[in-house]
Amino acid sequence: MNPVLQRIQSFSAAEEFLDFFGVEYEPSVVHVNRLHILKRFNQYLNRSPIPDDMDEATAMATCKALLSQAHDDFVKSTAAQEKVFKVFQDQNGKSISLDSLKASLATRGQGA
Repeated sequence: MNPVLQRIQSFSAAEEFLDFFGVEYEPSVVHVNRLHILKRFNQYLNRSPIPDDMDEATAMATCKALLSQAHDDFVKSTAAQEKVFKVFQDQNGKSISLDSLKASLATRGQGA
């Protein structure tokens, strides 16, 4: 594994990744979309893997560009539109009203 990727393995907060790579970010976007941004960053890394022997400066620059792109995806769009997670992919643009959810729960409660 590339040393840059080894270093970020211990990170947990989106801000740690963003600060480490020096990505400028909007805190309000990160606050709402932190998991989506990190998942998208991981998807970009899977599409453009960092070779083990890539020099540190190039690996840092590549990761910075990919993380910046992941962040910017959610500046321009929403989590529902980007469909990073399966729950959004399965929904296929459908929404569930609160009334139908309440009716469904009431029906289930009567059967128990």
